[in-house]
Amino acid sequence: MTGSGFGPDSGPTSGAAVRSAPAPVEVLGLRLKSPVVVGSGLLTDQERNIRRLLEDGAGAVVTKTIHPDPGPSGDERLLRLPTGMLNSTTYSRRSVDDWCAMLRRFADDGLPVIASVHADSPAALADLAERVTAAGSGALELGISCLNEDEGGLEDTPERVAAYTRAVRRRTPVPFSVKLAIGERVRERIDAAMASGADAITLSDTIAGLAVDADTGEVRLGGAFGYSGPGIKPLVLAEIFGLRRDGLTVPVMASGGVKDAADVAEYLSVGAEAVQVYTALHRNMHATLRGIRQDFDDWLASHGGTVADLVGRSIKRP
Repeated sequence: MTGSGFGPDSGPTSGAAVRSAPAPVEVLGLRLKSPVVVGSGLLTDQERNIRRLLEDGAGAVVTKTIHPDPGPSGDERLLRLPTGMLNSTTYSRRSVDDWCAMLRRFADDGLPVIASVHADSPAALADLAERVTAAGSGALELGISCLNEDEGGLEDTPERVAAYTRAVRRRTPVPFSVKLAIGERVRERIDAAMASGADAITLSDTIAGLAVDADTGEVRLGGAFGYSGPGIKPLVLAEIFGLRRDGLTVPVMASGGVKDAADVAEYLSVGAEAVQVYTALHRNMHATLRGIRQDFDDWLASHGGTVADLVGRSIKRP
């Protein structure tokens, strides 16, 4: 289940070394101390937050999506639901110059930060990826599937995925993942990304969700926006499990509804090599992340294995 993009190191499955800390994981060429990665969002739009999240135990942090022309500041809102969260956010309002300076500082300090990037055309995204790479970013995530853009986003066809991926691959040598949403033609979109030069896939971006006020009939937030949280975890688990059962071998970074150590173990078991956490961090951000990381380390030690032992164990082999 591993590839050149990322794959867990093999190592001893017993002994004091494993009990003290899990074996390192390689993600997009970055050697990480944990498979728990903080995903892209409002919480990763500030340098101090990114640094603190790494201190809290994140294996890596994905920046809020950098965009060369994010447009004017809009009404970016969050709506908490019993099973997760709706959000109307899009891209970072920080300039590319500001981000490049920040990424250079991260690189100088040897910090495992993955730059999330997007632009309005494949050519513009290729330009942005080249600038970010020149600033020292060692890994990228292409955030091309944001459904909050343009009142519902663009249709994420295999052709569109291929065009963006191919353009970036031509302009940067660093490893990158393409972030996609589960749903229609997901295998075709994954195949298009990999055939066009992606090193890995992040699955899943948010999916469309809607909330309505039962008393008034008012549509909350004014429309359908990105839904994330525990409610989508079974859907993403099923998608990754099915893809692996059907023979998909490309590296996958899972994302969707992680709130505790058991969720991390479940995603690894169905074939993800790393696991992003984000929505849960909107409550007690630092304490929540520290708890997930420590509980996963303790869980792994109590089971006497490594991350590599977990990856893909749910997939039945002949």
